[in-house]
Amino acid sequence: MYAKQRRILVAAAATWLAAGAASAGTFPDFGYQPPASYTGPLFHLSQNYPQKLPAGTPAFFKQLPSPFSNDFETWRTYVDSVKHYCLEGNVETDWNVQKNPIRHWYHMPWQHYGPLGREGIHGLTKEAEIQVKQLAPTQVTTGQTYAVGIYNDIGAYTIGQVWKNPQDPNPAFTSKPNSFHDGTVVCKALFADIDLKQVPFLANPVLWQGYVTDTFESANRSIKQVALIQLDFAVRDSRVPGTGWIFGTFQYNGQLTGKPGWDNLVPVGVMWGNDPEDTGDSYTNKQPTVTKINPDLKQTAINAKPELPPTHLGWNGRLDGPVDNPVSSCMSCHLTAESPQLSPMNPTFQAPDKVPPVGSPAWMRWFQNQPAGVPFDAAALSTDYSLQLAGGLANFYDWKCNQGGVFADGGNACQKATSLKLKLRKSMAPVKVYKIERDPVLEQLQ
Repeated sequence: MYAKQRRILVAAAATWLAAGAASAGTFPDFGYQPPASYTGPLFHLSQNYPQKLPAGTPAFFKQLPSPFSNDFETWRTYVDSVKHYCLEGNVETDWNVQKNPIRHWYHMPWQHYGPLGREGIHGLTKEAEIQVKQLAPTQVTTGQTYAVGIYNDIGAYTIGQVWKNPQDPNPAFTSKPNSFHDGTVVCKALFADIDLKQVPFLANPVLWQGYVTDTFESANRSIKQVALIQLDFAVRDSRVPGTGWIFGTFQYNGQLTGKPGWDNLVPVGVMWGNDPEDTGDSYTNKQPTVTKINPDLKQTAINAKPELPPTHLGWNGRLDGPVDNPVSSCMSCHLTAESPQLSPMNPTFQAPDKVPPVGSPAWMRWFQNQPAGVPFDAAALSTDYSLQLAGGLANFYDWKCNQGGVFADGGNACQKATSLKLKLRKSMAPVKVYKIERDPVLEQLQ
């Protein structure tokens, strides 16, 4: 399968080059051009990044609860306001964020590249395989997840600084003593390609067209309908102790209103730390019939109201969305974001003999409260909880090394990419593991 994916990658390079020639911006819009039978609008990368740091912070900053509590109801007003901030003006324009009349939003460059790269209808990237019964007991077949992420103008300023020289990006802009600036907001809409009849909460779905693969393991693409299943957000806020970030997740529940709509997104919860002292495993719930809320967690608050359908959450009850890895958490995955990516996003994403015992000190390395801008590995630069930035940089270096771009800089990028590959190959095994948020570079190397 992995040799096949490498062949797909080479073919994809030609595809995005063709698409990029039609792009009006510095960075290509997408990597997978829909077939000629598609006559609708195409995705365009929002890449006019601000040249100056925008002033102020979003209005919802005033609603941050104090003190922080694991009672979700103390967070509900804040979380609802963030959802409104993410959706306002974007739903009405079908997430054509350049046309948002309320506020400006931007995309991360270099997500077009590779077998998981952006498709050309909605700019969706291939995220993960959905395991059997991951969503509901009645879900007896697998599926796949696609997603599109956006950054507000404060976050986009930093993206523009990292990519100021498109041929020589500099992740030092997000690494200590630097980080994304306060007020950065990231929103990510996730869609499921799944048999909707098997998942009760996907009744009355919000559907998008996407040029997606037949299955997660497939390379063949066609235009299909995918259903909104999840909305994630991340907010950079230096008032948050330990990490400087707040993560939140919403889950679609079409049974709530009886009609399709983004209003059917109900909060799963919010987290601002990884509870590094909690080493238990009794609340891990990979195939949910109920939502198991761990009352001992102090830095995760989960919605206990029946509006939330049964869901698996993350490791030992930490915050996670329905299509995320049930032995991880939102912050656990994202704290590994760095350049080069020297460690996998989860302790289980390693050769079997290297996976540490659950709850051990080695396991808990992935569940620390890492400050903003601090890299997961001392030899790397932090991309400050942004896996999109980490993946985009890795894609760029891989292209420079393997697809002809090496001649543009005398081989420096090739050396970086080769070093990254050697380090990753030592820790990765060609086995099927529970990869919910797959890193494009890790996929290409196996």
